[in-house]
Amino acid sequence: MRTAAAYAVSAPNGSFEKVTIERRDLGPRDVLIDIKYAGICHSDIHTARNEWGATNYPCVPGHEIAGVVAAVGSTVSRHQVGDRVGVGCMVNSCGVCVACLADEEQYCTAGATMTYNTAVDAAAQPGGHTLGGYSTQVVVTEDFVVRIPDGIGLDIAAPLLCAGVTLYSPLRHWGAGPGKKVAIIGMGGLGHVGVKIAAALGAEVTVLSHSLSKQDDGKLFGASSYYATSDQQTFRELRSRFDLILNTVSANLPLDDYLRLLNLDGTLVILGLPENPLSVRPFTLAGYRRALAGSMIGSIAQTQEMLDFCAEHGIGAEIELISADEIDGAYDRVVASDVRYRFVIDVATM
Repeated sequence: MRTAAAYAVSAPNGSFEKVTIERRDLGPRDVLIDIKYAGICHSDIHTARNEWGATNYPCVPGHEIAGVVAAVGSTVSRHQVGDRVGVGCMVNSCGVCVACLADEEQYCTAGATMTYNTAVDAAAQPGGHTLGGYSTQVVVTEDFVVRIPDGIGLDIAAPLLCAGVTLYSPLRHWGAGPGKKVAIIGMGGLGHVGVKIAAALGAEVTVLSHSLSKQDDGKLFGASSYYATSDQQTFRELRSRFDLILNTVSANLPLDDYLRLLNLDGTLVILGLPENPLSVRPFTLAGYRRALAGSMIGSIAQTQEMLDFCAEHGIGAEIELISADEIDGAYDRVVASDVRYRFVIDVATM
């Protein structure tokens, strides 16, 4: 086993502390990565604070990992020492189910192995559950490591490993592009990347945010329109306007109000995951043959496709770089929506 420095939390109400963790020895198909940057996702906060009720402690979060290959196993063919690489939300899957064979590992019927907080054999991760990117090194099988193109800085690429593909995947699946009207609910860590990607795909993009405080940024990122959802006139003016709406917020929204903004055969896709069940009136769906759907991250192949697309179009996350000892404060600021737009940990500070 090898050791790495990391930042872990040991209880739902605990603070992050610097610890030493073990990583497995390099197997034939493994890649050892020196982590340079790790993004902070809201799901990290939900997990660290046990808000979803299934956290294994000690917990080392982090599934937006950007770094450089330090060593490779004897049969690795996709990556070599010195490559700029990333690791997203998954580090393994069964590889043989219908979803995996269709290159949709995130929907693995056996359950994908997530980058942190998934129970695994001690040979895969000492301690019995995966530990994430708030650490100096990680060992991942080559199939779950993606290449970060030279055109994107590692720091602004890190959030794309989750936030980027989480928006790119439904935009591609539901055909966002020229002639399509797309609305993004919320312009935080997820939403601001979604605006950039949807605009680069050629769609007409509207931001639906609680207030107009980020309107100038939204227009800069590619939105043609920006509306405050705190103003009820918004829902009257935009009735039956959109082909696709992506909801990036984790709050329990009045879904019927938003579904009525869809045109014929339009779809509202849930990306943010609130703690409580959602409610919708069946008649709202029946009218205009509207659909309510969900989407979860994206496949490894689609993550690579997204990174290549972002490099081609000059897209990266807007970030605030922090040191490792600022994680607790960053969590509180994310909950308070006090970040524009994604915190990224400089792992060199570990």
